[in-house]
Amino acid sequence: MTSDLDLRSPQRQSIELQIEHADLNALIDQLNQQPTVDELRIRRLKKRKLALRDEITRLQWLLEPKEPA
Repeated sequence: MTSDLDLRSPQRQSIELQIEHADLNALIDQLNQQPTVDELRIRRLKKRKLALRDEITRLQWLLEPKEPA
């Protein structure tokens, strides 16, 4: 049985954020293909995408083994 801790592990969070990041990327590409482009919406989506990238990077830093000094 999976515990709540397993569902919120940094590795699982990182995977979920990577999926959301890819979904946003696809949505931004799709919106850019439309004849009328909602620039404000695209800017907001790109800002969210960058925030996700920062969070993914932070989680990956937590997951990677630290090298001894």
